[in-house]
Amino acid sequence: MTVHATSRQIHPLWTRISHWLNAFAVLILIASGWRIYNAAPFFDFIIPTGLTLGGWLGGALQWHFAAMWLLVGNGVFYLAMNVFTGRLRRKFFPLSSRAVLHDALAALRGRLSHADPRHYNSVQRLAYLFVMVDILVIVLSGLVLWKSVQFHLLRDLLGGYELARRIHFVGMALLVGFIAVHMVMVALVPRTLLTMLSARGEEAAA
Repeated sequence: MTVHATSRQIHPLWTRISHWLNAFAVLILIASGWRIYNAAPFFDFIIPTGLTLGGWLGGALQWHFAAMWLLVGNGVFYLAMNVFTGRLRRKFFPLSSRAVLHDALAALRGRLSHADPRHYNSVQRLAYLFVMVDILVIVLSGLVLWKSVQFHLLRDLLGGYELARRIHFVGMALLVGFIAVHMVMVALVPRTLLTMLSARGEEAAA
């Protein structure tokens, strides 16, 4: 039996475009958000200036708001397309704690298969669903920081302005953690990056 490579589409065009737009927006938001945080830190540390964007508070706010609209608009499009095309159900469900534990242990032992990039394992499903919820929390808390008076009900729901600031920061920190793990996994399985760059993906077949 010989094994050869066949080319099949892994991710549709709208998925790949929205993925990279979201990635760009998130990086701008993180870097500019760190500069905004440095202007009024509430922890006993500040972010190194070289990792921030904007140069000063006003500049950082302009970058932050511009990227915010890109993330919100593109994020709504991404979620809507996932729901209406059925991709959300196919890619991310079913999901169970037993399956997540099984795949997590397999990953730690180096035995988690990545043979078919069209299908996410349970750890990937949980991670991607988590980041969707995390970004939603970041956006909602960001609305409170942006227009506290106008979104007073949301502000009260989040425990007030200062708590909303901390929720926003922690949500951002969790997102940075996700990106770091995501980059490590891409380095370990480079073909996952290729499937987000090309219309066709290489898949092993008998």
